[in-house]
Amino acid sequence: MVDLLVERAEFGHGGNQEVVRPFAAAGDVELLLVTPQMQSFEAGKKAQAGEVALSEEDVPHWDDDFPFWQSTKVELEGRTVSFQRIVMPMIENDADMANWLDSIAVDAVVCSGSRRNVSIWEEWMAPASSLVRSSVYSGRPTLGICFGHQLLCHSLGASVERADSLSSGIWDLDFTEIGVDDELLTSHVSIGSSVAGLFSHQDHVMNVPESCSLLCSTSHNGVTAVRVISEDGEPLPSWGIQFHPEAARARIERAHESGHISDEELASFKGEHDGASILSSFASIVGRPHQA
Repeated sequence: MVDLLVERAEFGHGGNQEVVRPFAAAGDVELLLVTPQMQSFEAGKKAQAGEVALSEEDVPHWDDDFPFWQSTKVELEGRTVSFQRIVMPMIENDADMANWLDSIAVDAVVCSGSRRNVSIWEEWMAPASSLVRSSVYSGRPTLGICFGHQLLCHSLGASVERADSLSSGIWDLDFTEIGVDDELLTSHVSIGSSVAGLFSHQDHVMNVPESCSLLCSTSHNGVTAVRVISEDGEPLPSWGIQFHPEAARARIERAHESGHISDEELASFKGEHDGASILSSFASIVGRPHQA
């Protein structure tokens, strides 16, 4: 997990729990967390040894409003899930990044949302792009959520631009001919049923990368979900989605109580969305044999 919201308990650590919940329902799971936005480039050299625990000295940019922890355990779906922070390589070499992912035996990669912006580029985003891109092209199941969607698309050649205002709310997804049968987005519904996503973003992906298929859009967002395809045109188990499937109702309400979302945002999030089912579909995809 590329964990980019460590400073927001409900949408950060809480959101990570929602992502991993369907995995826990299916079996034992260990979640490895990387925080390139907080980590020093110098510390990244430690990752040459493989899976190395992250220490406070490795994250000089840590937001002290959210206490640092190296590991924790959470009860989910009747199982104990281990969360471990590790050092990641701060490099832009995709081959070396792919080798590192292999060395720590990662089954899947998820890149979370962030309060940062791809349209306002920061140095750490280049290694994060390399991590996502190398995961995609190794055939490893990969999911980019909101910022993660934008980073994935940018890493594959798309442009990302900042809108004048924030878009918050729940929108129905308008599927393309390819997207209507997509195993991530629609396998949980019958043909012709609507699927909704919860959005909170200001950056927008402006074009579909050549190595991706457009799956859906909304009335406010043109590139809402994409799936990566191989050089042979075959779909890879890698997606970018602009909406937040991890935004469970209880998380939203607690985020509002803690002051992390406004009254206006809370009002815009009234209604149901398909996030939990989409995350369950991703867990099922990860559980299948795949080539990495």
